[in-house]
Amino acid sequence: MIEELVPDGLWERLAPLLPAAKPRPRLHHGRHRLDDRAALAGIVFVLKHGVGWAHVPRQALGVSGVTCWRRLREWTEAGVWPQLHEALLAELRAQGLLNLDEMSVDGSHVRALKGGRNVGPSPVDRGRAGSKHHLIVDANGVPLQVTLTGGNRHDVTQLLPLVDTLPRIRGLVGRPRQKPRHLYADRGYDFDKYRRELRRRGITSHIARRGVAHGSGLGKKRWVVERGFAWLHHFKRLRTRYEIRDDLHLGLLKLACILICYRKLPTTAF
Repeated sequence: MIEELVPDGLWERLAPLLPAAKPRPRLHHGRHRLDDRAALAGIVFVLKHGVGWAHVPRQALGVSGVTCWRRLREWTEAGVWPQLHEALLAELRAQGLLNLDEMSVDGSHVRALKGGRNVGPSPVDRGRAGSKHHLIVDANGVPLQVTLTGGNRHDVTQLLPLVDTLPRIRGLVGRPRQKPRHLYADRGYDFDKYRRELRRRGITSHIARRGVAHGSGLGKKRWVVERGFAWLHHFKRLRTRYEIRDDLHLGLLKLACILICYRKLPTTAF
């Protein structure tokens, strides 16, 4: 079961990035540190099936849900997920599987059941507490960057943070790519101020205008971000926010991006 949840190829890429375990006192008589790969398998199990941490299959994996949660916290705080995501994007680019000339951006609401930071009344869910996932993808829908805000935050507030925090994607000779030539967005991003900011960054914006009839044709380009959200929310734990700590929910979002990128590699059977 561990190999099914965490394939060898994924583990080989992740293991070198994990922080070293803290040394224990020489006379320590407690339990030995449980296997990191098994803990990651438990995290992926929760992410895929949307179950609580108490429902991690301990007999099959050899670790408890509490251990998995603690490793998620440890690795999120150590910045493991962005490092692995960037490495996988470089592999995809090297194999010609990324189109970084065109990118699309959008946001999606999820309900937040337990409160916490980056939670607010959702205008599309009768004011219930919720959060927003903000995503930017390449022309093929591959997730490049994701952020988390309260459900009452406007989509456009995350446009520049998404663009400015895009990873430096290597994989080809020359400078790493960190910005698109063209950026597509819906009417929620229709503000001339942000068009000017994108132009200042050397990016041509293609944003639908409010008050104009549908039929601009931009949907032929923007649909990939909707598919990107469909891929993300295929992981059931992301359809509703259960984590009180916003950094841990964001860590699960980034892990989902990693799994999506890993599946895109042609040599994997994940």
